[in-house]
Amino acid sequence: MNAISSTPTDSVIELDAVALSRAIHAREVSCVEVLDAYLGQIDRHNPRVNAIVAPVDRDRLRKDAAGLDNELARGAGRGPLHGFPQAPKDIMPAAGMVTTKGSPIFAGQVSQTDAVVFERMRAGGALFVGRTNSPEFGLGGHTYNPVYGTTRNAYDPARSAGGSSGGAAVAVALRMLPVAMART
Repeated sequence: MNAISSTPTDSVIELDAVALSRAIHAREVSCVEVLDAYLGQIDRHNPRVNAIVAPVDRDRLRKDAAGLDNELARGAGRGPLHGFPQAPKDIMPAAGMVTTKGSPIFAGQVSQTDAVVFERMRAGGALFVGRTNSPEFGLGGHTYNPVYGTTRNAYDPARSAGGSSGGAAVAVALRMLPVAMART
């Protein structure tokens, strides 16, 4: 590890997606360090904005990130998302994760399979840290649902975060995720 890993965590979250992917693949920063930097941002901002819901166990995430670091050490990078923390929108199924679609009808439902896009993201080395909040069934211009509540605007809590990908937008705006999938 060199320049990036010796600087404050803030420098990791300041990298754009291309620079972050390059730094991970060059082993200038570890997948564990990237994960911890983004989890720190989630801890810092998410209680105020409610963008990321249904968090995943952090010990498991760190083990998975360490496994991704080991793959890179063996020269086996998975692609541009290798080591990227991600939070798939809570509309489509993600294996082993709650998929509520923002509706009490599905509250607590744990998916057994991945939607194809999530399957490909995992195969590419993405680490799923939770889900991003969305309106019930993804329908609506504001990100609110009866399961997880309202996602607040990243910069002005009196304004809407928009919808149907308000959770994803706010998570990227506050650097809780390096990138996010907004459309389903």
